[in-house]
Parts: sequence; C-alpha cells; structure tokens
Amino acid sequence: MANRTTVNISLTPELDAFLQSRVKSGRYQTTSEVVREALRRFQRQENEQDEEFRRLKARLRRGAAQADRGDLLDGDEVFAELRELIEERRRVKKKAVRS
Repeated sequence: MANRTTVNISLTPELDAFLQSRVKSGRYQTTSEVVREALRRFQRQENEQDEEFRRLKARLRRGAAQADRGDLLDGDEVFAELRELIEERRRVKKKAVRS
C-alpha cells in the first residue's frame, strides 16, 4: 500500500451528505475513496487548463512576434473576405436546393 497522509477537512452539510451518498451507492467503499477520486479528477482538469493556458500564451507570443515583424492583416479586408465566403456558401447552398 502506498504511503498516505491524513488530512482533516471541514465540509458543509451538503458536501458531507454527498460523500455519504456516494459511499451508500456502493461505488466507493469509504469517503476517503470519494475524496481521492474527486481530487484526481480535479487534478486532471487543472492540468488540462494549465496546458490550454500554455498553448494560448504560445499563440499570443507568435502573434505578437508577427505583429512586431509587420505581418498584420487589415481588419476590413478580413471581414470583406469573410462576407464573400459566406455569400458564396449561400449561393452554393441555394443552387443545391434547386437541383
């Protein structure tokens, strides 16, 4: 058995009732198992969020570097191209419906 540390925590009555209900469901043997599973899930979620944040920061750094080099897009041009794409898709869709 792995080394374990005992931690005492205070819970609201609602959280305590939830812990007890999970044990009574038979899915978990003890409230400690419920808490460990909850912490594992929380840890995975935090790790995923940390990774997403790292990816976002990298994208921002790349974007800032592009801007520093002058590799910028004109907003009006971008929106004009988007409007053209949308209109083209509408025409294609309309043509397909008529066929």
